[in-house]
Amino acid sequence: MPPAPSRSAPADWLLVGLGNPGPAYAWSPHNIGFMVVSALGDRWGFSRPAARYRGLMSRGSAVVGQQPESGAPLRADVALLEPQTFMNDAGSSVGPARGELRVPVEHVIVVHDEIDLPFGEIRTRLGGGLAGHNGLKSVRAALGSADFQRVRVGVGRPPSTDPELVAAYVLGRFRQPREEVRALVEAAALATEQLLAGQLLK
Repeated sequence: MPPAPSRSAPADWLLVGLGNPGPAYAWSPHNIGFMVVSALGDRWGFSRPAARYRGLMSRGSAVVGQQPESGAPLRADVALLEPQTFMNDAGSSVGPARGELRVPVEHVIVVHDEIDLPFGEIRTRLGGGLAGHNGLKSVRAALGSADFQRVRVGVGRPPSTDPELVAAYVLGRFRQPREEVRALVEAAALATEQLLAGQLLK
């Protein structure tokens, strides 16, 4: 495996998982971004994250597939970031990280929970609306653009539009069995890897 690049050298991609710090939120729908990024770090053999940019960051050369003609490994220099600022202020971690690593906005991938998708459904897209997600709003403000890549991980929603009930749902523990949550994390990690591979092959 090639050595990890210097943490302050330019990176090709910045992959951000959104969530809230602390054990109280560790198994909550709002923290699915953290869970997916952690799974990707394990999948790619990255070192343990270190405190940086008001978050936890690890970095390395990720193999995300194969070149279609030669079969050679398809690699990307990726920085993984879990902002430790709480969701509503995630941009204060993402903005400085993107700036110092000199990552183009369209090479920022944000993995986040999506209550408007059924549990288990995953969609990817570039830009678009923010659907009232405060973490995405903070990232957009820090980047000065909404034109970053998204991995929207469906966590479902409670049978209510009451803001307090919705907040309790996303900040509380998953209602689904642990094996279903783990399967969702793995599926979202794979979708993120496929998104990155597709971008590299353009």
